Amino acid sequence: MAITVNIDLGYEFEVKAKAADVFAVLSDVPTSVSHFPKVEKLTDMGDGVYKWEMEKVGTAQVNIQTIYASKYVSDKAKGTVKWTPVKGVGNAQVGGGWKITDNKGKSTAIELKIKGEVEVPLPGLMKMVVAPVVEGEFEKLVDKYIANLIKKFGGEV
Repeated sequence: MAITVNIDLGYEFEVKAKAADVFAVLSDVPTSVSHFPKVEKLTDMGDGVYKWEMEKVGTAQVNIQTIYASKYVSDKAKGTVKWTPVKGVGNAQVGGGWKITDNKGKSTAIELKIKGEVEVPLPGLMKMVVAPVVEGEFEKLVDKYIANLIKKFGGEV
């Protein structure tokens, strides 16, 4: 028995770094992921596919480890980095993308969208309790990721 928790996040922020520098970091998956908290292991599976293994969260008796793979495609001309879920790997499906916009060399606007679902191996009755916890944990990790990137890019505008 498992609970499916849906994740749907969107962020917009602006940093002082040049768009080319922002794109260089965000399009290089290992470099980008190095700023994401609680990643236990990132595996390059080839052909733009990366497998994420997050640290376990919870207690010794009840814990969840999120594992998934996504295929990344970067387009420098459009200023985009997109990822799509790879089926059959782990307990989650995660997709999304970055949109990087140069504000005439003065700053760079960044948009992040993440959509996904995480399978949690718990009885359906637990959904009302577990879903908000999983969503909240995921959101906290992404908030910290963005804070780390903002710091890397010299601060927000």
